[in-house]
Amino acid sequence: MSKTSPAYLKKIENLLKEAGLRLRYEKGNFKSGHCLLEEQQIVVVNKFYTVETKIQALTDILQQIQLPLDELTPESRLLYQELQQTGLKL
Repeated sequence: MSKTSPAYLKKIENLLKEAGLRLRYEKGNFKSGHCLLEEQQIVVVNKFYTVETKIQALTDILQQIQLPLDELTPESRLLYQELQQTGLKL
Protein backbone atom coordinates (compact mmCIF):
# COMPACT_ATOMS: atom_id res chain seq x y z
CA MET A 1 0.00 0.00 0.00
CA SER A 2 1.29 3.42 -0.92
CA LYS A 3 1.98 5.75 1.98
CA THR A 4 0.14 8.51 0.13
CA SER A 5 -3.06 6.60 -0.64
CA PRO A 6 -6.55 7.25 0.71
CA ALA A 7 -6.38 3.81 2.39
CA TYR A 8 -3.23 4.84 4.31
CA LEU A 9 -4.95 8.09 5.33
CA LYS A 10 -7.86 6.02 6.64
CA LYS A 11 -5.46 3.93 8.76
CA ILE A 12 -4.06 7.07 10.36
CA GLU A 13 -7.58 8.44 10.93
CA ASN A 14 -8.54 5.16 12.65
CA LEU A 15 -5.42 5.36 14.81
CA LEU A 16 -6.46 8.81 16.03
CA LYS A 17 -10.01 7.61 16.69
CA GLU A 18 -8.82 4.59 18.69
CA ALA A 19 -6.68 6.92 20.81
CA GLY A 20 -9.72 9.01 21.69
CA LEU A 21 -8.92 12.00 19.49
CA ARG A 22 -11.54 13.57 17.26
CA LEU A 23 -10.46 14.51 13.76
CA ARG A 24 -12.12 17.30 11.84
CA TYR A 25 -11.40 18.59 8.38
CA GLU A 26 -12.23 22.30 8.28
CA LYS A 27 -11.29 25.35 6.30
CA GLY A 28 -9.10 27.75 8.18
CA ASN A 29 -6.00 29.84 8.28
CA PHE A 30 -3.70 27.41 10.04
CA LYS A 31 -0.08 28.44 9.59
CA SER A 32 1.04 24.82 9.69
CA GLY A 33 -2.05 23.40 8.00
CA HIS A 34 -3.28 21.71 11.16
CA CYS A 35 -4.26 22.53 14.70
CA LEU A 36 -4.13 20.34 17.80
CA LEU A 37 -6.51 21.32 20.58
CA GLU A 38 -5.04 19.19 23.35
CA GLU A 39 -7.51 20.12 26.08
CA GLN A 40 -10.46 19.09 23.91
CA GLN A 41 -8.59 16.24 22.18
CA ILE A 42 -9.48 17.53 18.72
CA VAL A 43 -7.27 17.52 15.65
CA VAL A 44 -8.25 19.99 12.92
CA VAL A 45 -6.74 19.73 9.44
CA ASN A 46 -7.33 21.97 6.44
CA LYS A 47 -10.02 20.25 4.37
CA PHE A 48 -8.69 21.59 1.08
CA TYR A 49 -5.41 19.69 1.36
CA THR A 50 -4.59 16.79 -0.92
CA VAL A 51 -4.51 13.27 0.54
CA GLU A 52 -0.71 13.44 0.63
CA THR A 53 -0.68 16.71 2.57
CA LYS A 54 -3.37 15.51 4.99
CA ILE A 55 -1.23 12.45 5.74
CA GLN A 56 1.80 14.67 6.35
CA ALA A 57 -0.18 16.97 8.69
CA LEU A 58 -1.51 14.02 10.71
CA THR A 59 1.94 12.47 10.85
CA ASP A 60 3.38 15.74 12.15
CA ILE A 61 0.79 15.74 14.92
CA LEU A 62 1.41 12.09 15.81
CA GLN A 63 5.10 12.81 16.23
CA GLN A 64 4.28 15.54 18.76
CA ILE A 65 1.96 13.60 21.05
CA GLN A 66 2.09 10.46 23.13
CA LEU A 67 -0.81 8.05 22.63
CA PRO A 68 -1.91 5.33 25.07
CA LEU A 69 -0.51 2.23 23.34
CA ASP A 70 -2.59 -0.15 25.46
CA GLU A 71 -5.80 1.29 23.97
CA LEU A 72 -4.73 0.67 20.36
CA THR A 73 -5.22 -2.42 18.23
CA PRO A 74 -2.00 -4.27 17.36
CA GLU A 75 -2.14 -2.92 13.79
CA SER A 76 -2.57 0.67 14.97
CA ARG A 77 0.13 0.24 17.61
CA LEU A 78 2.60 -0.87 14.92
CA LEU A 79 1.63 2.04 12.67
CA TYR A 80 2.05 4.52 15.53
CA GLN A 81 5.43 3.14 16.55
CA GLU A 82 6.60 3.27 12.94
CA LEU A 83 5.52 6.89 12.61
CA GLN A 84 7.14 7.82 15.93
CA GLN A 85 10.47 6.20 15.03
CA THR A 86 10.88 7.07 11.40
CA GLY A 87 8.31 9.71 10.65
CA LEU A 88 6.85 10.03 7.20
CA LYS A 89 8.65 12.35 4.86
CA LEU A 90 6.77 12.72 1.61
